[in-house]
Order: sequence, then C-alpha cells, then structure tokens
Amino acid sequence: MEVKRAGAVAAIEQKMGKGTPYRSPQGIGFLVGLLLLLLFPCGSLWSQMTDNSYQKRVLETSEVDLLFSYYDQDGKHAAVTGGEGTQALTDASSSIVLRIPMNENDVLTVDVGISAYTSASSSNVNPLDGSALTVTPFDASSGESRKDMLTYINPTYSHRTPDRNGIWTANAYFSTEYDYYSIGFGGSYSRLFNERSTELTLGGQVFLDKWNARYPIELREGFFDDRVSGNGTYAPIFVPFERENRNSYSLSLSVSQVLGKKLQGSLFVDLVSQQGLLSTPFHRVHFSDFEDFHIDLFQLADDVERLPDRRLKVPIGGRLNYYLGDLVVLRSYYRYYWDDWGISSHTASLEVPLRLTDSFGLSPNYRFYSQSATDHFYPKEGALSTYEYYTSDHDLSAFEAHQYGLGLQYRDLMGSTGLLGFGLKTIDLRLGHYDRSDGLSAFIVSLGTTFMGN
Repeated sequence: MEVKRAGAVAAIEQKMGKGTPYRSPQGIGFLVGLLLLLLFPCGSLWSQMTDNSYQKRVLETSEVDLLFSYYDQDGKHAAVTGGEGTQALTDASSSIVLRIPMNENDVLTVDVGISAYTSASSSNVNPLDGSALTVTPFDASSGESRKDMLTYINPTYSHRTPDRNGIWTANAYFSTEYDYYSIGFGGSYSRLFNERSTELTLGGQVFLDKWNARYPIELREGFFDDRVSGNGTYAPIFVPFERENRNSYSLSLSVSQVLGKKLQGSLFVDLVSQQGLLSTPFHRVHFSDFEDFHIDLFQLADDVERLPDRRLKVPIGGRLNYYLGDLVVLRSYYRYYWDDWGISSHTASLEVPLRLTDSFGLSPNYRFYSQSATDHFYPKEGALSTYEYYTSDHDLSAFEAHQYGLGLQYRDLMGSTGLLGFGLKTIDLRLGHYDRSDGLSAFIVSLGTTFMGN
C-alpha cells in the first residue's frame, strides 16, 4: 500500500506526492535506500577529489553494503482523510547491496531490500475495522490496513571500456506492495573527455506500474453503517477508475567538469513523462457544495482525488564541490523543478564534510526546499463537485521545508575488522530532522556499512 513518508529525505519533493520522477508511489523504504546509496560515498570524498590513479580492474574485489534506516513522522494533513487527520508513521528499512567484479571491465551490482511500516493515515482507508470506541481522523485504526511491506530487487550491470573512457550500464527493477506492483528497466552511457576532466552521461529509464486499487471503505460497493449522520441521504459521486496502470518514461543528461585543482562542478537536466492512473485511489476529497456526513467524528468522502492522466516533469540543477584543504570540503547543490500541473520548486543544500582524522569524518548538512501548489489542489471542502480535477493532498500544496542533518563516517584503513570473509571498509551513521511549514515533521536515522572481500 502506498504511504506518504513525506519529509524524510530529498525524495519527498522529487516525487511531488505521486512517485519519484521515474516511478510510482511506493514505500519510502526504497527511497531511503537510494538516499543511503547516494550519501554513502561521502566518507571517501577526499580521496575521490585527489586520487586520479589508474586501476587495472574497475573493481578489485567484491564489496557488500549493509544499509538500515528508521524513520518517524507526524503531521495533521493526511490525504487519506481528505487533508485533515493524523500523518503519524514509522518505517524500518534494510537492504543489501552486493557488487561483484565479473572481469577486468564489468561489474554486477544487486540491490535487494525490504521496508516494513506502520501508518496511522493508511489505517484510515478503513477506519471502521479497529476497536476504537469513537472513530476520528486523528486516531489510527487498529485494523490490518495500518501496516504494509515493500520488497524490491534492483540488479545493475556496468561495463567500462578498456581505455576507461566509456561506461555502459543496464539495470532492472522489480517491487511489490499490497496494492502496487512495479517493473522497471533502463540504462546509461558515460564518456570521459579532456584527460578525464569532463564526463558526459546520457540515460533513460522506464517504469511499468500497476495498482490494485483500494478505495475508502465508505465508497465500496455494499457499504452500510447505521451510525452515519447528516442531513439527507449519503450519496457520494464516486466512480471507480477504469485504468489502473501507470507508466513513467525518463531521459537524463548530465555533464561534470573538473574546473581546477580544488573545484569540481556538474549540471543535469531530466525529462520525465508519466501516463495512466496518477491519482491515489484512497485519497479522500470533501466538496464545499455537498452536505457533510460523519460516523462519529470521521467525515465520509464525497469522492477520491481526481488528477490528470498525464504529467510532464522537468528538473534542472547542478552541483559544485570545493576542496578547501585536507580537512574540509564544501558540497553545494541546487535544483529547479517545473511540471505541467502547475508546480515549480527550488531546492538548495550545503554539506560540509570535515576530516577529523585519517579514519573519522563529520558531515553537517542543511537543505532548503520551497514549492508552489498544483493547479488542482484544494484544502478540505475547498473544491466543488463540478471541477474536473481536485486533490487535498498537501504534498501537492504550497509549502517550505528545512532539513538539518549530521553524518559520522569511519574508514577502516587496514580492513582489520571482518565478517564472513569480508573486511570492513566504511561505516556511515546519519541523523536528520525535517520540518515543513504545514506542520509535518520527521526524524530519520540511517546506518550504512561497506565490507570488501579479502
């Protein structure tokens, strides 16, 4: 089942409430896994910026990453209950990433993960299946709908040309949740120029996803409850979606350049097209021109969100890394995002890795995000039933967000600690706190370790 872990990581704004730029909404455990993979190399940044040595093999020995994260959030604008209700959620995710050198030029990477979560908001898809004496959107149901699990596998094969100036990659992706399935595939090609000081990369990705649509309990066929109260007869305008597929296609272009001995930069642009069921089937909407009906304190839906079946997304951004010396590196990032649903956003972040000793590093970081609302967003009871499109999902509203984080990295230079024939290479512990202007807040802790074959 899809759930909003709205603020844990940068992925929240990339997905814009309806999946990542390339795929469907899914467990944020996978997104957290991606974040860990993106951040994990930070501990070796100093060597990356100073060591241009030639390696005979692309990867000398097999490596294993063990990744774990725990995420906790709370808020008061759950889309499941029409824009008003608890957003409490916890998620525990773990994954194993195995990199295997197939020969001097080829590497096979297999990423397998699982994410288990408990969500107060998703439990209210059916708020009546619990044991609560009073039904309210600010309490979680104790029924089975409150929890779900995501599992995925993501294999990638990469080939580097003998002159080490070209890199081909191909990848696949498979994931499943209770009400969502995803299959993806893609690839990229990178070329190094100017004595490897310039790198140009072109990539593409396709995701073919399928909902097993679950609707709010009161909109399902045969619903009856003698506790329903209101003026007149409860008569929502709900009609089930005819299509449950969602396809996403993306093209990406990036260029990175060594600008000097201490400065490195990169630019990127993506073009993402989505088609199919882009609405979330269990997000309630309440109309201003309909009478209100309740069971206890819980307001029944007039419909579910209706959004266009096509979406075009264009993010453009860049990174700039400056090497201050042996002890400090500045890593800056900016991204501008636009889509044809009316959302535009700005993301800026700064991370300052500090080298404390040869083995230990510290990396404080800060991230700012701001976005405008989609043309189709309305707060609770803000939409009319005559509108073609409407949603009360606050991930698609206008807001600002701040994320503060701190990372601690350890590198075992001698590989003296072992596990099942692998020597410890790095440990990366990260803490993050996220605040959004609409009241959502979140905390995440992640732990990543890398072991290399002896």
